[in-house]
Amino acid sequence: MNDLPLADLDAFTAVARERSFRKAALKRKVSASSLSEALRRLEARLGVRLLNRTTRSVTPTEAGARLLERLQPTLGDIAAALDQVNSYRDEATGTLRLNVPTVVARVVMPTLAARFMAAYPGITLEIVGEDSFIDVLAAGFDAGVRYDERLEQDMIAVPIGPRQQRFITAASPAYLMANGEPRHPRDVLGHACIHHRFSSGIVPAWEFERGEEMIRLSPPVRLLANTLELEIGIAVAGHGIIRTFEEFLSPAIASGELVEILAEWVSIFPGPYLYYASRRHMPAPLRAFIDFIKAEPHG
Repeated sequence: MNDLPLADLDAFTAVARERSFRKAALKRKVSASSLSEALRRLEARLGVRLLNRTTRSVTPTEAGARLLERLQPTLGDIAAALDQVNSYRDEATGTLRLNVPTVVARVVMPTLAARFMAAYPGITLEIVGEDSFIDVLAAGFDAGVRYDERLEQDMIAVPIGPRQQRFITAASPAYLMANGEPRHPRDVLGHACIHHRFSSGIVPAWEFERGEEMIRLSPPVRLLANTLELEIGIAVAGHGIIRTFEEFLSPAIASGELVEILAEWVSIFPGPYLYYASRRHMPAPLRAFIDFIKAEPHG
């Protein structure tokens, strides 16, 4: 008896509550004959009559009354569970897990996430900033943010944040006074330089671009670190030249603690993308976030 169709049990409950096939059918927006057929199947499977039917009335038998008493709370729990699942589909509630590069976590997400959370108070955001390239879906994330050279070919990509970013070079006034200012990228080979090591262990070379010309160098290392605040602090203290995202260096340049150098040799590249797997049934928090960033103005 464990394989009784849930739909037939639901049909029995509807008719028993209304004491009428016609009223139950109207409420369920189905035909009375379909409810009658469901009840016949159920009674045949159980081998017992559940409802007494006459041309004037429908009343539960003793067995039917006992079954209805036991079924009502159970079917109510099932309906509540289905309603909760539907809320994840139709309403913007639940948790959205994103994996993003640390530069995006620092530069893009604070203001973007704040506006999104204000627009969708029912969504909980979980954002992990890291620079190693992982399978975000296998790691349990709903989506990831990456730059175009790292996008998976079978994923859908949507622009997020600024559509153009720059790598610039800077040093403190004290350092430049003591060591001179480089006039060409190759001049940095004679200077102390501050390098960043990603969590993957990669220490990228410095790439300088001017028009169609590109120069790739590995300058001498004065400091190697994986903490941006430390790297900028050492540059401000006058211990070397630093090259990184413009957004990271702009505050120190604006305050005069750093001076931009080699201004003609900036690296300009496309901004990041949100990427996610194509899904027929997309979680409501992810759908809300995609719609939100599509509506956002991009610089």
